[in-house]
Order: sequence, then structure tokens, then C-alpha cells
Amino acid sequence: MADAPAAPATKPAAASQTLSRGIRILEILGDEHGPLSIDEIAARLGVHRSIAYRLLRTLEDHRLVGRDAAGLVALGPRMAALAAGVAHDLQAEALPELTAVANELGMTCFLAVLDGTECITLVSVEPRHTVASVAQRPGARHPVTVGAPGKAILAQLPEAEWPADAPSALHDAVARSRLAGFATSHDEVIPTVQSVAVPLALRGQRPAAIAVVHVATDRTDTEIAGRLQRSATTIREALGG
Repeated sequence: MADAPAAPATKPAAASQTLSRGIRILEILGDEHGPLSIDEIAARLGVHRSIAYRLLRTLEDHRLVGRDAAGLVALGPRMAALAAGVAHDLQAEALPELTAVANELGMTCFLAVLDGTECITLVSVEPRHTVASVAQRPGARHPVTVGAPGKAILAQLPEAEWPADAPSALHDAVARSRLAGFATSHDEVIPTVQSVAVPLALRGQRPAAIAVVHVATDRTDTEIAGRLQRSATTIREALGG
């Protein structure tokens, strides 16, 4: 009996262009410090205004974006509710510690996690009684190959899992961070801003770090790192390792 003809190879399902564009709009708005016009969104998306408008109407129906009286578009309150559900237990345990560190050191303290090849801020707290502090908004992201939190995250990964474009100098910097137990950065992500970060390794979760950002301080990096390490230990123990 002749063999039955082989079944044709199954082609991978094509990605949804509409869904991809809608997600890209949310990313564009998330990276902004203020609302955008429909024309600005269309230009950044590289589509006609009518296409951007239809996408925005759908996102607006789901309360993921909203428009003000002038027609400018910003992320909607529903996004905050969705974000709160991401790593909910981690955020809940980290928030009191971040608040304590921020107020004790007078610096913005935040929790960052690995997201692909980027370091993304999950939650942050600014100090209460400081005249000026550096803002670090949730959702802010930058390549994991720059900044103190990125180094603290890479210190938890084998180099085979690092981004392919990691500069050679980074290997030495991360090695020093592993030895010291903390990472530092100066002017790497934001000009004039300094950061200190410590690893936050949690079983079953993506590599994370807790960090502070500041412009100037009388405290040493080692002193700041020691305070962050105590909070990292508290968070890790609360989450069972």
C-alpha cells in the first residue's frame, strides 16, 4: 500500500496587525509625560489619522485610553487597574519597603524587573519630605545593559542569556557588582542622575532589583546598598524565598 501523502506543514499564525498597533499605541502613551493628539499618535505609529482614530475608539471603549476636552489622548484609569495585577504579591510586599527606604534616604526608591531585553520599573515611591527628588515613573523602561538596576539584574543571569549587543565593558562592571553585592551607575540613563541597586532574586519570578536614584547625597554607595539589601531580604522572606 502506498504511503499516504504527508500533510502540508502548518504555517505559523500571522500576527494581528490591528492588535499590534493597539498595543503600540499604549506603549507610545506610556512613554509620554503628557497627552498626545491623534495626529501625533498617527505619526508615531506610521499610519493614516483615520486608522489611528479607529484604534483609539476601541481602546477608549475599554477605558484603556481617554480624551480630554481638547481631544488629547492619555492612558485611561483602566490601565492602572491592569498594572496593579502584574506581579501583585511582589508589588504588595515591596511597596512598604520602598516607602521606608525612600523616606529614610530622601531618594526615590523603585522596583525594577527584567522584561525581554529591557529593565522596566514596576512600582516606585518618592520621598515625602524632600524639596526635590528624581521621578521614576512605573512603566519607565530602558535597555537592561545600562543603569544600576540593569547591572543588578544581569548579575543574576548567566552571560549566555544576556542581550547579544551587551558591550564588553559591561561584563567587568557586572562582575564587580556580583563581588560587591550591589551595582551603581552615574549618568547612564538620565544625565546627572546616580543610582544604586541590589539584586532581588525570587524563586519562580523574573530577575528583579530594588534601587534608588538621586542627584547628590552625603551617603556612600555602600551605605545606600546596605539599606537596600535589608529591604531585599525582607521582601524575599515575605515571598518565601
